[in-house]
Amino acid sequence: MATEGGGKEMNEIKTQFTTREGLYKLLPHSEYSRPNRVPFNSQGSNPVRVSFVNLNDQSGNGDRLCFNVGRELYFYIYKGVRKAADLSKPIDKRIYKGTQPTCHDFNHLTATAESVSLLVGFSAGQVQLIDPIKKETSKLFNEERLIDKSRVTCVKWVPGSESLFLVAHSSGNMYLYNVEHTCGTTAPHYQLLKQGESFAVHTCKSKSTRNPLLKWTVGEGALNEFAFSPDGKFLACVSQDGFLRVFNFDSVELHGTMKSYFGGLLCVCWSPDGKYIVTGGEDDLVTVWSFVDCRVIARGHGHKSWVSVVAFDPYTTSVEESDPMEFSGSDEDFQDLLHFGRDRANSTQSRLSKRNSTDSRPVSVTYRFGSVGQDTQLCLWDLTEDILFPHQPLSRARTHTNVMNATSPPAGSGGTNPGSNGNSITMPGNSVPPPLPRSNSLPHSAVSNAGSKSSVLDGAIASGVSKFATLSLHDRKERHHDKDHKRNHSMGHISSKSSDKLNLVTKTKTDPAKTLGTSLCPRMEDVPLLEPLICKKIAHERLTVLIFLEDCIVTACQEGFICTWARPGKVGLLSSQNQANSPSGTVV
Repeated sequence: MATEGGGKEMNEIKTQFTTREGLYKLLPHSEYSRPNRVPFNSQGSNPVRVSFVNLNDQSGNGDRLCFNVGRELYFYIYKGVRKAADLSKPIDKRIYKGTQPTCHDFNHLTATAESVSLLVGFSAGQVQLIDPIKKETSKLFNEERLIDKSRVTCVKWVPGSESLFLVAHSSGNMYLYNVEHTCGTTAPHYQLLKQGESFAVHTCKSKSTRNPLLKWTVGEGALNEFAFSPDGKFLACVSQDGFLRVFNFDSVELHGTMKSYFGGLLCVCWSPDGKYIVTGGEDDLVTVWSFVDCRVIARGHGHKSWVSVVAFDPYTTSVEESDPMEFSGSDEDFQDLLHFGRDRANSTQSRLSKRNSTDSRPVSVTYRFGSVGQDTQLCLWDLTEDILFPHQPLSRARTHTNVMNATSPPAGSGGTNPGSNGNSITMPGNSVPPPLPRSNSLPHSAVSNAGSKSSVLDGAIASGVSKFATLSLHDRKERHHDKDHKRNHSMGHISSKSSDKLNLVTKTKTDPAKTLGTSLCPRMEDVPLLEPLICKKIAHERLTVLIFLEDCIVTACQEGFICTWARPGKVGLLSSQNQANSPSGTVV
């Protein structure tokens, strides 16, 4: 599969690439897919998604992998760079009728070698809680679709909680559930808890506590993805209306917002230290947003179509502070941050406030993040101190080791950034603009929280436990809520001549909000433009997964192939085991 393409330059799929760390290499024997390895016909189906969990068992091989392909859901031991994948022995396999799995999430807090809690969202709106090790279905939420009838777009356990989880739908609503509570036999009644600009939060009004505990209505159109901050206190949401909205999760306060250049935002992620958020979407751009300053600090242009996933690489990200008291940025520290815990709730905030209150500047800051898109390309990006601290001279901007001029040129000169598609993007010859002010049109809560959880949440968690009978999914007509979007406004083919025309299109589309040119959505020339370290075509079908692990990078495409890319120096672990198993038998 990896060598197809017939030698044509445009169709040639890359199996390795080099960055400053060294050579990343695709491991064909570590490819996971359906047991028959047949490419999945992906027309009209939901994106392939991958979830990982580590069971911390004594064997040293505790990694487990879950992925959905069409109507099917698989659960495997993940051997990564250590050993070839054995597709003949999935731990669990499920095939659904009338609805398709769309997303899933493991509870890392409760996972053991004997039991693991996996949430699965579906195209018809239900959420299932299953244990793929015990092979049992414990609960089904929104079974009668009384809470929401639209497709589940994102489901995640609330960080630090064994029982709370959050579900987003294409209706634009999010719901907070407790696994111990029932969903009731009637449609829920709500009462308003809090309202703000383009969002409202309601509590469920009933005599006995039931699901959902909270209903969030966010923006217009589908809520495509959300992500909790590393400390678990903040929630970043991206919607089809093109807005990023960041909330304080416990106090239900809007912290800040951002608008895409045009089109919907499809994906979002946090930096390991919680200081930056990266989004991707239908403008073919990746956008870097500062959590502290609530403003866009950079955009990245490399994709030729919609960006489907963005993710930070905590193992390559590094921060070296001049002040030894500040965050050292070792891999262990970053991993501590990634293991969400309520006890670390104030650590990120204290570092943020300390960074802002002192004049000390880091000696070297580099955040590595990646993106994959519908153009079948993987891009890696470096976010360096010249972008993070724009008051410093940017005449010699370094965004990666090749020293491409990835930001606005110095005053008095015109600069040209070579685009990955052969076109050139001309940047006006102006000096770097001063930091944009915070938008005054939106309510901003204080960064630090009072420390007390919402009384609504407290009440919801502390209320009585109700037993919920296990029920099966019924056959239902599959509902397609995906709209057919046109692709004629692709950022991949913008040249200096077409940029004015694009601005006009964007203005008419977002005219009611009048956001272009404001701090919500600065113009292209007003923020640095990053270029990718690498931009490689790695699949035949659109890419839907990008996950950074310690030894490797994991990607997946809509054909249902989950690929493992060994990090530099890790490729030798598998070289002695080139006996790849190619099972052809079916799984019962």
